[in-house]
Amino acid sequence: KNMITGTSQADCAILIIAAGTGELEAGISKDGQTREHALLAYTLGVKQLIVAINKMDTTKWSEERFNEIIKETSNFIKKVGYNPKTVPFVPISGFNGDNMIEASTNCPWYKGWEKETKTKSTGKTLLEAIDAIDAPTRPSDKPLRL
Repeated sequence: KNMITGTSQADCAILIIAAGTGELEAGISKDGQTREHALLAYTLGVKQLIVAINKMDTTKWSEERFNEIIKETSNFIKKVGYNPKTVPFVPISGFNGDNMIEASTNCPWYKGWEKETKTKSTGKTLLEAIDAIDAPTRPSDKPLRL
């Protein structure tokens, strides 16, 4: 209920995916909550998505695991309706604060994300991905329609 209430008014969704072994797989399985949340967000009109891959510290900042998660997640968000090329994928550690506000030194292999939209943007952190959200046009000059 709370997820639906918040999502119905959102301009962007941040999908948090746990990098731990088996956690991604459980989330995107047929009855997985990650799959359900992505589908609900898209269905409720949230057209912009950011994917934060959390708990990267538990994988020792594995580039291989990060790329595997990008591949799997891209496949399933494409089926939902999102274009993976417009979605920033950010490796983070919420526990340590890595790549949240400032770029982390724990993942020298990570060159950053690129978002192919009208305003093509790039960055490294989750905050930069949030700042790169395109503000939707709101028909505030039009009459109210229900």
